[in-house]
Amino acid sequence: MTRQIIGEALAARIYAAETAIDRAMGETAALAAALPGARAEAYLSAVTGQRAFIGAAASLSALAEARGHLVDTHNTLAALARKLGLDSLAVGPVDKPGDTPPIGGGAEPNAGRSGVVNKSLPNTAKVC
Repeated sequence: MTRQIIGEALAARIYAAETAIDRAMGETAALAAALPGARAEAYLSAVTGQRAFIGAAASLSALAEARGHLVDTHNTLAALARKLGLDSLAVGPVDKPGDTPPIGGGAEPNAGRSGVVNKSLPNTAKVC
């Protein structure tokens, strides 16, 4: 396998991991949002469900922290790709800061584009 192919495989994996954690955060947030209404609808006292509220909030906090670690990993891998001179950089329809014009991923996912975006990385290498 070439470094290019390995880099492309890792780009797909980091995108999949970021997508998975975003989905997990959304589901956990939906659970946390549903708890107060469920407690009230079941005619339970506020004390009864407190542990569930704390657990859901702690889970969401942990997911947010994990997402931050994935973003750091993403940035580290991108810097390494630049340092190694790899061409492929982006997998997925998600815009990056500084994309002008945006390359996709907003309200209209895959609008006239495939789900994979590839363009050359800038030649500015930063030390990891």
